[in-house]
Amino acid sequence: MPLIVPPEGEDDRLIDPFGREITYLRVSVTDRCDFRCTYCMAENMTFLPRRDLLSLEELERLCKAFMDKGVRKLRLTGGEPLVRKNIMSLIRALGAEIETGRLDELTLTTNGSQLTRYADDLAAAGVRRLNISLDTLDPAKFHEITRWGDYDKVMAGIDAAQHAGMKIKINTVGLKGFNDREIPSMLRWAHGRGMDMTVIETMPMGEIDADRTDQYLPLSKLRADLEEEFTLEDIPFKTGGPARYVRIAETGGRLGFITPMTHNFCESCNRVRLTCTGTLFMCLGQEDAADLRAPLRASEDDRLVREAIDEAIGRKPKGHDFVIDRANRPSVGRHMSVTGG
Repeated sequence: MPLIVPPEGEDDRLIDPFGREITYLRVSVTDRCDFRCTYCMAENMTFLPRRDLLSLEELERLCKAFMDKGVRKLRLTGGEPLVRKNIMSLIRALGAEIETGRLDELTLTTNGSQLTRYADDLAAAGVRRLNISLDTLDPAKFHEITRWGDYDKVMAGIDAAQHAGMKIKINTVGLKGFNDREIPSMLRWAHGRGMDMTVIETMPMGEIDADRTDQYLPLSKLRADLEEEFTLEDIPFKTGGPARYVRIAETGGRLGFITPMTHNFCESCNRVRLTCTGTLFMCLGQEDAADLRAPLRASEDDRLVREAIDEAIGRKPKGHDFVIDRANRPSVGRHMSVTGG
């Protein structure tokens, strides 16, 4: 299918072959994490050599090249983004673009472990919203699922982020036999603190120690179970991501469903993902990618980078092909921590 030509005067917009405008860039600033969540990575992970990573200055330059081409929202992810050394220098530089009007929003996805240290600085840099990954309110189960996580530290981090004035959304991966029965109480807890919540289906990415067929919880079933206890009203609320939202009448709060397996969100996809090595993935669930590091380092101006971005967007697929099977083979070989959550 030929690339759709944008209207005259809008040549720098990123329009993919299916007419979707790309306005949202997710940037994994590191593949490293201080947790080892069982559905995300193996306990004994081999991370990228530090020499392979883009510098923070190079990441800033790439982000600004995307802004030049119409990206209005940036989300920094990992791994755990706040374990990257000197990460606040990048966050401050990107946050300053909100003041210039080139960027609408800068957000982070984090496990919460570093927020007691960074919450005030993040708010001062222009971050107004955080997604915090949390799969249980039971400290023992939290240790089981994260392997290395400190539950009390994460709870203190949530307190610090709210005290700093940032809006929080809790991201929970629905896992059969682990937290499916706990989600109603997590929902009440999150809404009771003024936080939205999103439940996510586990995705077949990377080799892990667990069997994904044992973990997999279709969110269609979860929604049906929740409707026995709550009144769910579909609402058109959007944050720019793939979640479909409902309002819970009993709590007054919002609950999102991210369903890459049972009901994919590809038709409205407005985002691409950049890794800490400068690899651009046009789709989370496909292996096709573009190298932006080589053109970035080949010239001091951004002409080659912009050409590489354009070429990559011209290859953005219609959607992903996730499947979970009993062979426990990942649909995508790379771990989620490489691409960015």
